[in-house]
Amino acid sequence: MARTKEFDPDAALQAALELFQQRGYEATSMADLVDRLGVGRASIYATFGNKHELYLKAMDRYAETADSTILTELSADGPPLDAVRAVVRRFAAEAALGEQRLLGCLVTNTAAELGPHDTQAARRVESSWQHLETLLHAALTRARATGELPADRDPRALARMLLVLMQGMRVVGKASSDPARVRDAAEQALTLLD
Repeated sequence: MARTKEFDPDAALQAALELFQQRGYEATSMADLVDRLGVGRASIYATFGNKHELYLKAMDRYAETADSTILTELSADGPPLDAVRAVVRRFAAEAALGEQRLLGCLVTNTAAELGPHDTQAARRVESSWQHLETLLHAALTRARATGELPADRDPRALARMLLVLMQGMRVVGKASSDPARVRDAAEQALTLLD
């Protein structure tokens, strides 16, 4: 007879995600995970696999949540260009202020920490970026079709520029104590949509 789990795996995964986002992969030990999750090491291994497998599952959870938020924002009723501007400004605000600034984005953090030498993590980073670029491209294409975006603007190139800007804002925001740096960069980039 199988033993029932004595913890909520969904809540444990969320707690692991938050710990990895705060500390990064390398700085998070299995002992840290045991303490934060309140679950024994054997239960973590049995449910999630090793630390790396748990990290990848946390990345999947993070991307699923973040991607669905951006999809909702960029596909909302109303002018698509307004939605693009709102997403970029939200990224800038999160990167410049409060606790979110210090946490950064798990995808961006992973790109910097693990991307160069961890192919599984790098694939997840690329997948997340591709999804964001696709959503931005679709919104910008709709904006050009409705005349909001000038006809001479390339929606794909603009989507890529915004993707790089948004990820860069997350990196700069973590290290900079000047919120104007990120905010001004976002506003300057948005002038390219006029």
